[in-house]
Amino acid sequence: MMDIRAKLVDILKAEVKPALGCTEPVAVALACAKAKELLGEEIVKHSVLVSPNVYKNGMCVGIPGTDRLGLKISVALGFIGGHSENGLRVLETLTEEEVKKAEEYMDNNPISISPADTKEKVYIEVKLEGATRTSKVAIRAKHDNFVYLEENGKVLLNEEPQHEEVAATVAKEENIMDTVTIKELVENVEALELKDIEFLLEGITMNEEIANYGLSGKIGIGVGYGIKQSMEEGLLGDDLMNQAMMITAAASDARMAGVKMPVMSSNGSGNHGITAILPIVAYNKKFPQSDEKLAKSLAISHLVTAYVKNFTGRLSAVCGCGVAASTGATAGISWLMSGDIKQIEGAIENMVANLSGMICDGAKAGCALKLASAASAAVQSAIIAKHECFVPPMNGIVGARVEQSIQNLGRVSDKGMSVTDEVIINVMDDMNKVN
Repeated sequence: MMDIRAKLVDILKAEVKPALGCTEPVAVALACAKAKELLGEEIVKHSVLVSPNVYKNGMCVGIPGTDRLGLKISVALGFIGGHSENGLRVLETLTEEEVKKAEEYMDNNPISISPADTKEKVYIEVKLEGATRTSKVAIRAKHDNFVYLEENGKVLLNEEPQHEEVAATVAKEENIMDTVTIKELVENVEALELKDIEFLLEGITMNEEIANYGLSGKIGIGVGYGIKQSMEEGLLGDDLMNQAMMITAAASDARMAGVKMPVMSSNGSGNHGITAILPIVAYNKKFPQSDEKLAKSLAISHLVTAYVKNFTGRLSAVCGCGVAASTGATAGISWLMSGDIKQIEGAIENMVANLSGMICDGAKAGCALKLASAASAAVQSAIIAKHECFVPPMNGIVGARVEQSIQNLGRVSDKGMSVTDEVIINVMDDMNKVN
């Protein structure tokens, strides 16, 4: 049993990290920063290829420190002022002068960034040529996972698989999420010591700070701010569900607008982190909990999110906040409500039945609306499960047991909606070309 606990803590440490800015453009900036460092001289020629899902998620999103949107400014920021040792916080150390230089670089240099011909969800490849030197880097599978580094023809790192299928097989063989049950996951989290997961509490502080910023005025669409105003006017009640919607949406409003504040991410996504954490924060505001209970609730939330993402894929045609992180949040809230395993599993089943078809059309201001829906559904699913109200087995894609339901959701998301994903990317790409 201790082995499972150690593995779960390792997953939490690997998947719950601070990140500044939307993770896809940040990952592109990170790859560009690393390539520039390896080049060691002025760039004469460059090529940036990204997987279609990274292309989709980065196209319309605000970038911290600048009013520009999208991947091209991310490339320029990585080239001009990025420091790869900062990982997914690569944009945090940029000065105003460096941002200005990056904007000038973008305006005066055609930036080559294109979708790569790959089925891989997360893939970024950057090739640079200088007057006398070259460099090449590649990130694969996770947003900060360098698998290839080349400096002036010398290969420094090569963990690239021979075939993408091989990579998928290897990743699957090593993944505890293929075999663990939700019951085992919850029971092992309950047995963890606070010191092993206390770091998760930093996510509350970090994500609540950006939520408060989003509530300070109309930022982005102003979804959170609009809910707050409506609560003050009496149009909406000051209840748990609306509080969860308000703070979750507000944090996304600020993040998608490119506000220069870090968030605690989950499974490679800042918005996932916002969704996995803030509905639990809303519950804690109404019904205060001990640090130990909060940390364990957050651990359940992040791990259930990881469990769902294991089957839906890291990036997919469905909104990961709506189908994965909100499912994590409902499990965490259900556990905080002293839910037994039947109620926790029931809350998860309710989520599978509810938001399973929410599409992902990239990271952008409109994500705040999706996160509001995700937070609301997470609270609703946990509340009704507390009263033994949950979707019965063999109901739509809800299966005979909770693990089968999540696997079914994965099949629909990964295989069933791959054509949907292509169409979404083509629609967005066509609009991008027109504009």
